[in-house]
Amino acid sequence: MSKGKIVLAYSGGLDTSVILKWFIEEGYEVIAYIADVGQEEDFEAAKEKALKIGATKVYVEDLKEEFVTDYIFPAFKSQAVYEGRYLLGTSVARPLIAKRQIEIAEKEGAQFVGHGATGKGNDQVRFELSYYALKPDITVLAPWKMPEFLTRFEGRQDMLNYCDQYGIPVTATRKKPYSEDDNLLHISHEAGILEDPNAVCAEDVYSRTSTISAWPDEPELISIEFKQGVPVKVEAEGKTVTGALALFQFLNELGSKHGIGRLDMVENRFVGIKSRGVYETPGGAILHNAHRDLEGLAMDREVMKLRDTLSLKVAELIYNGFWFSPEFELLMHTMDKAQETVNGTVQVQLFKGSAYPVARTSPNALYDPAQSSMDEEGGYDQKDAAGFIKINAVRLRNNTKVRGATPATKNSKAA
Repeated sequence: MSKGKIVLAYSGGLDTSVILKWFIEEGYEVIAYIADVGQEEDFEAAKEKALKIGATKVYVEDLKEEFVTDYIFPAFKSQAVYEGRYLLGTSVARPLIAKRQIEIAEKEGAQFVGHGATGKGNDQVRFELSYYALKPDITVLAPWKMPEFLTRFEGRQDMLNYCDQYGIPVTATRKKPYSEDDNLLHISHEAGILEDPNAVCAEDVYSRTSTISAWPDEPELISIEFKQGVPVKVEAEGKTVTGALALFQFLNELGSKHGIGRLDMVENRFVGIKSRGVYETPGGAILHNAHRDLEGLAMDREVMKLRDTLSLKVAELIYNGFWFSPEFELLMHTMDKAQETVNGTVQVQLFKGSAYPVARTSPNALYDPAQSSMDEEGGYDQKDAAGFIKINAVRLRNNTKVRGATPATKNSKAA
């Protein structure tokens, strides 16, 4: 007798292939779900593999357009960067994958959803918080946290032996010396040979960006047009590209050619473990730099200060799996408001790993050439600055009078 239906997030790799078969052995009817978020994958082969293993049905869902418009662009217009460096390539995709999985579970009348994320990583949290936020009565089956699964599979070799037993092909998996997550925004490389943070990542690990020797010797100038913080047009290589998905794919091509978006870092996982990740985010890195540059021209100073403070929280919420939380919804409304004037075009120079903004224009520009010029008065009386400085110096003077001397004056007397 069946224990019920489970919709399993399936990639076709070693872990989820073993998990699929194991769930069937345990008495569940398994519906495999493959999310196409732009990864390099033979989806038809993965579908056939899932059916061969025993899945009763396989969903292959093309989520690329939604990924760009509803997840990548909102994160980037928020200037969300985790720990000052990571552009959240894996994190941004997880809530979308989980959302569609829950929709399939509801359509199929499935009582369970499952995933192959381990109990040490961030993805288990991202998936499961999303499941519960979207469908509070769902039951999550996560094998890497289930005693009966952990008893059966104590390590990688047990899983490979299991695949041999049931004729599950894993040739590519045996050869891969590290773990990867690939989607439209980035590809990550971690674990295996990269677990030593003092080991230099070999050039052949990088796959989304071209190899260093192939980077062009001449810089390339491109332009990106934004409306309310969202890119709407890219001009480069003599052509104009519009449409969210096509535009972002074009940025990826440009970034890959010039080796842009590489990052090698040790980060703090939500579960408390530090991990080393090597990331490639070519289009995202270009977009991030161009968007930030335009904000300098079109965003009010105090709005930017507040937004930058909140950007840290947005990045933390995305990384930790709280995309579908009330606080995230509130912050997104704030970010939308902050972006109302971020309209215009930025020219970016691409050259040997760098995306360098070199010119920008905006109909909402707050920059006044006459005010900034050293050659014009421009409605700004420089004599007014004397009073401005004296007013700001009041508390500094009072502080010195009360304390008698500042640390700086004390040091100067000692000398």
